[in-house]
Amino acid sequence: GPPFTHQQTPRKMVYYGQTSCEQDTERYLDVVKYVFSSYKKEVPLVINTMGWVKGEGLLLLIDIIRLLSPSHIVQMDVYDWKAMAPLTPEYVHLTPGLYTKGKQQAKCKQMATSGAENWKLSEGEGDALVPEYKLLYVHPEFPRAGVAGEARVHSSILRDMSILGYLGQLQSPDIGAVLPLHCLVPYQVPFSAVALRVIHTDVAPTNIMYAVNASWVGLCRILDEIRCQTDGPVLLTQTPVCDCLGFGIVRGVEMEKKLYHVLTPVPPENLRLVNCLLLGNIAIPNCILVGQQGVEGEIPYVTSDYNYSI
Repeated sequence: GPPFTHQQTPRKMVYYGQTSCEQDTERYLDVVKYVFSSYKKEVPLVINTMGWVKGEGLLLLIDIIRLLSPSHIVQMDVYDWKAMAPLTPEYVHLTPGLYTKGKQQAKCKQMATSGAENWKLSEGEGDALVPEYKLLYVHPEFPRAGVAGEARVHSSILRDMSILGYLGQLQSPDIGAVLPLHCLVPYQVPFSAVALRVIHTDVAPTNIMYAVNASWVGLCRILDEIRCQTDGPVLLTQTPVCDCLGFGIVRGVEMEKKLYHVLTPVPPENLRLVNCLLLGNIAIPNCILVGQQGVEGEIPYVTSDYNYSI
């Protein structure tokens, strides 16, 4: 079935916090390195690269191939779309990526020594060997499926389904009525116990609670100790590349008692390790906010009185 029907807890996960890596390709590569560093090579690893293969996306793909040294690359082409060269080992060897350099084709110098002619590579060239992998090039004979732009809509629907599937773990295993989120008991988390960071944009410290309230967050573990002179909130100045143990919704912020109210299916033994909440631009699916049963009058956090020209 589709991925949202059989979700599993990853062995290693980082919350990137954005649906595209265009805005921060450097952190994307750092995340790839971090996750890959825990691969123990005891089983084969299938790397599902993303579909961004134009412009910088292709350069980033070349970086990733260099970084991860795969044994095989499967490249699927489309017969009516000629945007991409075959990713042969020679092509990857010579082509510069976004952050890595391609090797120049080695120039040969002729050295005359005692009558014998020896050929020697110029210094600094030919020092890296051509990568060794097998390219499996699939060239199907049918036109490209779908229309450009449709994939983005489909992926946002699948992403919403994944979030809904994940939140389904909060429901009782018995088949019965689905409890709306405001009927579930949240965890109370003191401001001083977790550091906060908004990944995708700069938020003034005075507005941080408005941003976090009613938001989807990655529950993460940073290695630094949370030191808090006051009773919070603790704000990070940079986005850490760190383990993400799961996800949650900050369903309320209690300013008087300085508590976050967090709904999450992550088991308590893992929650003890969480000391950082990362907020990206992944939104809670609209249907969760609009379709809550038992709310009379105005729905919290939802408005129809909105000026779309802004």
